[in-house]
Amino acid sequence: MFLQDAQGNSLQYGITAACGAGFLLFGYDQGVFGGLLDNEPFLRTFGFPGATIQGQIVATYDIGCIIGTLVSMYAGDKLGRRRCILIGCVILIIGATLQTASYSFAQMIVGRVVAGVGNGMNTIAIPIWQTESARPKDRGKLIVFQLVTNIFGIVITNWMNYGFTFIPHSAVSWRFPLAFQCFFAIITIALVLCTPESPRWLIMKNRVSEAQNILARLLSKPENDPFVTSEIQNLVAAVHHEAEVQQSAALKEIFTRDSKQQTLRRMLLGAGTTFFQQVGGTNVIAYYLPVVLTRSVGLSSRMALILSAVDSMSLMFWGSIAALLIDRVGRKRLMLMGVAASSVCFALVAVGLRYGGPDNKGMSVMAVVFIFVYYVFYGMSLLSIPYIYPAEINSQKMRNIGTSFATTVNWLFVYVVVVATPTAIQNIKWRYYMLYAIFNFCFIPLIYYFYIETATLSLEQVDRVFEIKHDAGKDMSWADATRIARTESDDLQVYVEKDDTDTEHCEIAP
Repeated sequence: MFLQDAQGNSLQYGITAACGAGFLLFGYDQGVFGGLLDNEPFLRTFGFPGATIQGQIVATYDIGCIIGTLVSMYAGDKLGRRRCILIGCVILIIGATLQTASYSFAQMIVGRVVAGVGNGMNTIAIPIWQTESARPKDRGKLIVFQLVTNIFGIVITNWMNYGFTFIPHSAVSWRFPLAFQCFFAIITIALVLCTPESPRWLIMKNRVSEAQNILARLLSKPENDPFVTSEIQNLVAAVHHEAEVQQSAALKEIFTRDSKQQTLRRMLLGAGTTFFQQVGGTNVIAYYLPVVLTRSVGLSSRMALILSAVDSMSLMFWGSIAALLIDRVGRKRLMLMGVAASSVCFALVAVGLRYGGPDNKGMSVMAVVFIFVYYVFYGMSLLSIPYIYPAEINSQKMRNIGTSFATTVNWLFVYVVVVATPTAIQNIKWRYYMLYAIFNFCFIPLIYYFYIETATLSLEQVDRVFEIKHDAGKDMSWADATRIARTESDDLQVYVEKDDTDTEHCEIAP
């Protein structure tokens, strides 16, 4: 079945497949360079750069991603979700081509930055598109699926880099992996062209009839079905209500202290999840695991690539398990579990590296084991939540800006970690991993005291939670505000269903 004619679950899965292809490309880009830093033809081409220069080559990609997020912050709502992804993929293909054809340090840097711009645009538009198109009960697990495909991209690049170790003296061993980025970008473009725009974005642009058609297809109902009509009226009312309570300019709205929408708080909560992910140490592993295993643990390059690939496959499994937990257990409790366990794992990795070595291989093995264990808990928590929470927690008007801000924070700290890691491994050795144990431990009280649960709430219910809490003040807990928002929605649904049995038209309850 062509996706243009698909309805219901088939259409939802088509959107998820398009999003997954974009995130597979994202994961592939994350992992591809870490396996090239011990590639002799690559190093020879660029004059055997030292650890600091290696970090800069890898991290310039993240500078491009930061630029891409800033572009999306300004233009994302103007372009739309699909168009933003399509433009991002085209830019990424240009960057991948420049990297593949590189014979100089400057050309490689330019290619990395250009590819990063495209990926930065994708990492904003894709989660928003999926979030705005999914049903509340499915939203968490569908975005988890995206992140599983992200890790599949890392798996592909790890096994590809391993395979090319068998032709160690050819430039193909590093040029082909860089060129292969284009394949995933083309797949993403093809899938996006066959799938519809976000209904919520269309409503925001006053294209209500198009939104109603797409929503009817997503629900597998006729366009004039009372439930479809009521949902569209609800979304239109929500957009108009936001326009009333957010009449000021976006920048002024962010810093308006008594705003019912609590825009600044919501933006900071969303950005906080990406901060926890990056400063929690994930990209020490995602970008540099082969380097960690060769330079910190002392393994051969080929064994390091094998273990990196196996570790990524393990992360895919545990990331998949998150689909079963993300809506049942909730975002907040999974984050608490993730950062607490990550703190313990990094501490034990540091201990293993401190006392390991040729004379004490058991401690080195312990360090490797707890790198694997780290991925168990990270996969079930902070792998996916930073790509769900910013799109959920921000209002319709501020969703693009809030998600762009969170993604900018993400790439800023990716850059910091990626630049610092090669030099830190070389100079402070095991102590570097202990830093991440401390950081993760410090995140526990922040998550416990400041974060609210968004699991199974519709995006409009999330808005109501903040309004209810704002009006009630300190006398009401966030849990109570959430219960009231759910009750209001349930009452509305009962009203709509009752009205449908009594009249020919479906009205929105006051």
